[in-house]
Amino acid sequence: MSRVVRSAIVQTPWTGDKDSMLDLHEKHARDAAAQGAQVMCFQELFYGPYFCQVQDAEYYSYAEAVPDGPTVQRFSALAKELGMVMVLPVYEQEKPGFLYNTAAVLDADGTYLGKYRKHHIPQVKGFWEKFYFRPGNVGWPVFDTAVGKVGVYICYDRHFPEGWRALGLAGAEIVFNPSATSRGLSSYLWKLEQPASAVANMYFVGAINRVGVEPLGDDDFYGTSYFVDPRGQFVGDVASSTDEELVVRDLDLSLIEEVRNQWAFYRDRRPDAYDSLTEA
Repeated sequence: MSRVVRSAIVQTPWTGDKDSMLDLHEKHARDAAAQGAQVMCFQELFYGPYFCQVQDAEYYSYAEAVPDGPTVQRFSALAKELGMVMVLPVYEQEKPGFLYNTAAVLDADGTYLGKYRKHHIPQVKGFWEKFYFRPGNVGWPVFDTAVGKVGVYICYDRHFPEGWRALGLAGAEIVFNPSATSRGLSSYLWKLEQPASAVANMYFVGAINRVGVEPLGDDDFYGTSYFVDPRGQFVGDVASSTDEELVVRDLDLSLIEEVRNQWAFYRDRRPDAYDSLTEA
């Protein structure tokens, strides 16, 4: 039996200030709801620039409490009003000096369900993330939402297969990967890794990337956000590589069981043989 969930992702450039970014994303959420979207995810650190292009303590000021900070509270009210599950990638301050790259998950009635904290933190030119974030420490939660079981992986995490698998084993049906990734080597990987991970774990993936060049550096964010199904096939067209775009697609979650029955990857796993992979 079909289980169609209308799902939305949005890619945007930096508008120049936090307030206008918040307003812009609220507008996109309302537009998505008007198109019947039941779940939506924004891009990584959605209300700010990608400040990790530089190392400057000024940007610590973008961090907020989760869930009691103003951004999560504002969008909790919006989620309730629109009846939409929302995934909000934010900069979290747990307490002074404890800062995380986090996604808060809100149910369709506005209830805060919990958070995912980015596990894998890069520290290379243009992506100085260890200056800003502690490594994630809340595991790979899967959230039981009004639309089904939703998981989150964030940007650089996508290069590491273990978290994708953990989410699948925990029952994820849709996994969102909000990102800030720029042209270069990753452009090739962007349309390779996430479809491959969807296939390996037999669930849907929503891949979100911002667009444009920001004043803080040379990173040229190339958008091309998309949804991919458990067979690794794009659901509809991939978004623009240069322009702001709202992507709304119908995901038939019944395909997950069909594909798992066909491929049976989880049946044929050999965790008894993998101990050496986790040795330091």
